[in-house]
Amino acid sequence: MQTPGSQTSLHRANLERVVRAVRMAGSLTQAEIARGTGLSAATVSNIVRELKESGTVEVTPTSAGGRRARSISLSAAAGMVVGVDFGHTHLRVAVADLAHRVVAEDCEPLDVDASAREGFDRAEKLVNRLIAQSGIGPEKVIGVGLGVPGPIDAESGVLGSTSMLPGWTGTNPSEEMAGRLGVPVHVDNDANLGALGELVWGGGRGVRDLAYIKVAAGVGAGLVIGGRVFRGPGGTAGEIGHITLDESGPVCRCGNRGCLETFAAARYVLPLLRTVHGPDLTMERVTRLAREGDPGCRRVIADVGRHIGSAVASLCNLLNPSRVLLGGDLADAGELVLAPVRDALARYAIPSAAARVSVAAGSLGPRAEVLGALALVLSEMGDAALLDGVPRPDAALPGGVPRPGGVPRPDGALSGGVARPDAAPSGRAAPLDESPRGPRPEATAAFT
Repeated sequence: MQTPGSQTSLHRANLERVVRAVRMAGSLTQAEIARGTGLSAATVSNIVRELKESGTVEVTPTSAGGRRARSISLSAAAGMVVGVDFGHTHLRVAVADLAHRVVAEDCEPLDVDASAREGFDRAEKLVNRLIAQSGIGPEKVIGVGLGVPGPIDAESGVLGSTSMLPGWTGTNPSEEMAGRLGVPVHVDNDANLGALGELVWGGGRGVRDLAYIKVAAGVGAGLVIGGRVFRGPGGTAGEIGHITLDESGPVCRCGNRGCLETFAAARYVLPLLRTVHGPDLTMERVTRLAREGDPGCRRVIADVGRHIGSAVASLCNLLNPSRVLLGGDLADAGELVLAPVRDALARYAIPSAAARVSVAAGSLGPRAEVLGALALVLSEMGDAALLDGVPRPDAALPGGVPRPGGVPRPDGALSGGVARPDAAPSGRAAPLDESPRGPRPEATAAFT
């Protein structure tokens, strides 16, 4: 039993700090771990050595700033995570290891609006197929992240809105999929997961205040404030699609008039062009035609961009994000939609907010939400299971023989007498444990 404040409990806490930092980032150099955790380079070196000996992490040579370094990542054998993204017209699943390497991924068409049961059935089959395809055993799966295109009640986990996803009303996706797959399932709406995906892997890396605007069958925003996804007490933060632009405008599915969604979402935009381009027109085709020079598609996309920019201006006046990323099918239009967004933002936002925000397309494209689902699992899982194979620093082998490596050598040498590259100066023992000094602000984990 560990006594709070003891050397053993401090050592365990430092192990967890290092493992958590690596788990969140995918891979880090030892210098980056030290900056992010507030631990000294010598302590990080000792902890990494211990984690490597236990098989918890992998260490590979790399370079940083032109100098040789060692990249630390969680072992591929430590476990796997699964991401599931339910879009209005697709189902995408990805399987990744704890070092953030995607080992299997697939996407198939699915009318999510039709039936929750069909969606769950299809997701279960695709998840199991990709797990088998990746060559790992189901017992290696630690958890599943799942995104749905609708608001999730933060307390109950139930999909509530009858208008936004009628076939799913009253369902609890987390409980349903956990019962089918036998592992913990973490659920969020697709816009939040898009923001999380871009924050960890894409255009939001290194940004602490971000808005990810997803424009597809609906319109929603994922908000990152202070490096964390902000959901609000009820889980409905970011419903930018229901900001009123024209109180005499079209009736929205939410019951109000003139919401942004009635001017920007695919279900309202496509009818404007179907008389010319046919009933099977999709937003993907609209953006392609616009890039090819079709004047009608270009005009509609520019109008949509201005409407989005007007709503984003209100968002910037309230939250003052440093970056706005556009996701969904519309983002493929590039500058054809981004330039009108910026123009409206500059016109309607206060100058100080407009001057500090950059507007760009998300860099992950249609994968943003499924990668965000993977990031959600990685952020929610604990570190205890990953450290089960790491002996305590005071552990002894049978017969009372101290565990090799339990006490660092004063010369800071590895087994076999090879000196560690970052060993403490001669005559000074590298500390095995210390109280963290506190991370530098710029090195704080991207999400928690």
